[in-house]
Amino acid sequence: MYKYIIHTIPPSNNKFIGRKAEWEYQKIKKQWATLIECLCKPKPPAPLEGVTVTLRYFFTDSRRRDPDNYSGKIILDGLVKCGILKDDSFNCIDLEIEQGGVDKANPRVEIIIKEKGNYV
Repeated sequence: MYKYIIHTIPPSNNKFIGRKAEWEYQKIKKQWATLIECLCKPKPPAPLEGVTVTLRYFFTDSRRRDPDNYSGKIILDGLVKCGILKDDSFNCIDLEIEQGGVDKANPRVEIIIKEKGNYV
């Protein structure tokens, strides 16, 4: 099992979908890839496949949020780019998205990667 904590939350998909924000999206995607490369240590010896990836979000408040707006695309792409995941397709991962709770002082996303069927 691998567990990584990023002490910030990526922007909602609503920030980009249906808007002409291609360059802004690419800039933020690159920033997140760098963030993941720097903070997600240790890396597995080889890129992982056949795993469950859980993204657990801790927001600063209890406002209503839709899980599909925090689908993890930017995070998953960063995990693939830095060699933690082999691919982010259905063939390689199962994806779970959770709201971990409210943490005003420490908003974050926890990334938990487990072998499928290996639950703690």
